[in-house]
Amino acid sequence: MGLPPISVAYSPPANCSWTHVALQFNASASGFQYNRIAAVWLDGAELLRTSTPQSTGNGGFWTVTKDVTRYSSILVKENISLTAMLENVINDIYTGVYHVNISFLYYDAKNMNVPLSSSSSSTNRKLKLENDVFVDNPIITGVNNLTSEYDKDKEKPADLIIPIISGNGSEGFWFRILNESELHGQRVIIPSNTYKAVIEIYVSSHAYDEFWYSNPPDSYIQNNSLTTRRGNGAYREVLLNIDENLVGSVVPFPVIFTGGINPLYWDPIVSIGAFDLPSYDIDLTPFLGVLLDGQAHFLGLGVADSIPFWLVDANLHLWLDNNCALPCQVLAKALDSGTPKFKIERSSSFVGLDGSFEVKMKRKSKFSSWVKTTQGSLTTKVSRELKFKNKIKVYQNGTEKKIKQKVKEEIEVRVLSESGSTISKTKVKRKYPLTITTKTLPSREDGTRLMLSNLDHKWKEKKKSKGYSSISLTNRQQCSAWMVVQDHNVLYDGATTEQSYSYKGEAGCYSRVISAVNGKLMNHIADSLCAAPLTFGSVSAL
Repeated sequence: MGLPPISVAYSPPANCSWTHVALQFNASASGFQYNRIAAVWLDGAELLRTSTPQSTGNGGFWTVTKDVTRYSSILVKENISLTAMLENVINDIYTGVYHVNISFLYYDAKNMNVPLSSSSSSTNRKLKLENDVFVDNPIITGVNNLTSEYDKDKEKPADLIIPIISGNGSEGFWFRILNESELHGQRVIIPSNTYKAVIEIYVSSHAYDEFWYSNPPDSYIQNNSLTTRRGNGAYREVLLNIDENLVGSVVPFPVIFTGGINPLYWDPIVSIGAFDLPSYDIDLTPFLGVLLDGQAHFLGLGVADSIPFWLVDANLHLWLDNNCALPCQVLAKALDSGTPKFKIERSSSFVGLDGSFEVKMKRKSKFSSWVKTTQGSLTTKVSRELKFKNKIKVYQNGTEKKIKQKVKEEIEVRVLSESGSTISKTKVKRKYPLTITTKTLPSREDGTRLMLSNLDHKWKEKKKSKGYSSISLTNRQQCSAWMVVQDHNVLYDGATTEQSYSYKGEAGCYSRVISAVNGKLMNHIADSLCAAPLTFGSVSAL
């Protein structure tokens, strides 16, 4: 803790054609250790945000594999810095030392139409700066039309990625946000031949805000003379500004680290996202009319209602019109812009330690812009609706607590041709509900207490693009645990964790169900048939 991250030189493999890249994070720990946050950056761009399992005195080992093909424009660079940071504490209690090995796995799948790294290929991605314009060869062999690129390969990696990061990385490249008044970011000038822009945000919550979705309002803490510093209510939202204007936001998925809620849940199954925290994309194409004026603009990140602390950074992905004759300028103009509609309602009612708290939030926005490239004019329309609801109830003189949170988001991105016909249309619907209950039963004659807990959370997403089959994904975990405690010592305990995962898309179907009881795997079934998804069996920790 407090030491700078480790950096080494990176270059892609020589004389190797590849279309797909995966990052593999292999780690082990010797001795007892709490869960720790970690990240991997390449040339300043974050590729992976991860955390460690809570290891026992016997240590442990694990592997995380992530598709990083979207970072191809960086992966082809030679002699750049690969940086990793794992904030750890070593003392008489936490004795675990981590050993980490990071590898890149390169695959060649020609039909994926992903940029190759071979210098002899017509899809070489090495860029050069000429007259404030980045240029390279066409992204897809035989395609020299931007509308064709949108129609045939909407998911192709960006031509350029600009990291939005903190300083020189001596304490990691992430910004450390301590309260809602802080806005961190950097000023950027984007190439004048940019025709599409998407910002990718990495975020994680820690310390007093690690369990932000369970935080009561400060009035409850003060009126009951509680010593906890986990307060300020249960609403958090990551905000994105361009200069002084709010242009987007994210309510992050509540990732639970392996020491969170009840550590018994997460052995050997870890929480959704704990090993690969999700990043969040916000389409900035409607704001190219501002960003393409040749001036530096401040891209700022903050967290509404936050308390210490949050780790946030971002990658700005840019797609370039490589057919521009130098000097070149993509023209852009905002057609429909304004401050997103925002409404938040808070209510609180309590007597002593018992009561309820509720927060409801709704945000709605529509932005559109026009860009003129060498291949014609494109109009991009982005609409988004975000709904958030959190309710906390406390019973039995504060010994029982129930948290219920719902997040629902719908995003639609449409690209129109000069004639007004739809070139591409993508609609994403995303939900992540969370329910947590905890209960402590009164002390028995022998001074022991029984503590019960249950958790149910899910990531559900559906994506539909014009001309393609819809893609759906559901990832759900249901957990329960009990502990018999005397003073501060756990005498007996047990836990059950069940997880179901299902995916359906153009590549086919995949379902997986896994369950563990008291730290041992009980069921593990996988299926690739496009039938009804697998469901939980019946297991118990009692």
